[in-house]
Amino acid sequence: MAASTPAPNGNPVKIVVCPQCGGDSVYAPSNPDRPFCSERCKKIDLGAWASESYRMEQKPGTEEAGYEPPDS
Repeated sequence: MAASTPAPNGNPVKIVVCPQCGGDSVYAPSNPDRPFCSERCKKIDLGAWASESYRMEQKPGTEEAGYEPPDS
């Protein structure tokens, strides 16, 4: 859930939940790591993608017809 608070210049600053640690994160161009709260959280998430920790379940019978896995 996002919240807006006024910045010193009067423009609202959107605060969102960091998808990695659950902390507050400023969602604005001033935060180069957005939507993450820090570079650390951004790198942890990237590492999870690179190590294939994020996966989607495949339902039985949804394999592509004619697909043969390559020989290893």
